Amino acid sequence: MAVLAGILLAPSDLLAAGATDQLYERTLMVAADARCGLFAAPIAAALDAARAQARGAALRSGFSEQQVFALEQRARAKAGAAACNSKDLVLAASRVRAAFDGYAQMQTMTYPGDVSSWKADRASSATIPFWRLSQMSAFGADRLMFGLAGRNKAVTAVATFENGQRPYAARVIVRDARRTLGPYIDQRSGRALYGKVAPRNASLVFNAETREEAPPTLLPTGAKTGLAFRFPVAVADAMSQLDPREAVTIEFVFTGRGDEATRKAYVEVGDFAAGRAFLR
Repeated sequence: MAVLAGILLAPSDLLAAGATDQLYERTLMVAADARCGLFAAPIAAALDAARAQARGAALRSGFSEQQVFALEQRARAKAGAAACNSKDLVLAASRVRAAFDGYAQMQTMTYPGDVSSWKADRASSATIPFWRLSQMSAFGADRLMFGLAGRNKAVTAVATFENGQRPYAARVIVRDARRTLGPYIDQRSGRALYGKVAPRNASLVFNAETREEAPPTLLPTGAKTGLAFRFPVAVADAMSQLDPREAVTIEFVFTGRGDEATRKAYVEVGDFAAGRAFLR
């Protein structure tokens, strides 16, 4: 197995080498680590976060999900064919440690997207609930914080409504990657996230499991009150499979006259998977 020079690049340097080259190299080393135990947990987590970031960059550059999956399969097959004690693999592992050691010590990270950013924070707190991975969204006069919160990194939506109305339920709508061939991107919508979501019949719908008053530490900046809705971990799993260019819909359900009334907010998928891996 040839030594993988691209592994030496900084985790955020996706322009100096092709995104697919970095995805191949990092996927190979993640697979080799899973089989051979090459890295301590912090380095393994940093490498996996960089792999997810490279995957997102490959999709953004125009490669299809099928092409990316095929590349990942080739990388895993190459890793499976390498002896754990081979000189090339041992050398590549030592270079990974050198390249990712500083990255593994970082406590915060921002992942810019086309429209919005994910902010990751892996500092720990035993008593104060805080955002581990979050994105802010405004929909009309209302505001939303969405992401992973608390020590258990629960999928959470915290919303505040200017008119004082309070939704009784919420749901997250995510494209079903198992039943679709790729993202639904309406080029006419420009940067608007509502044009980057799949039709309802091609989506998974997750209902909130809990509804409660939001802790002050989870509220959008400047908000005094808000509601927190928590969702199954399957939401994070489903989002991690999506194209970074698409969006996820969060619907808030209100009591209406006859039929229910809903308000919709959108969050950009972006590098959600990379941020989630960073937290590990």
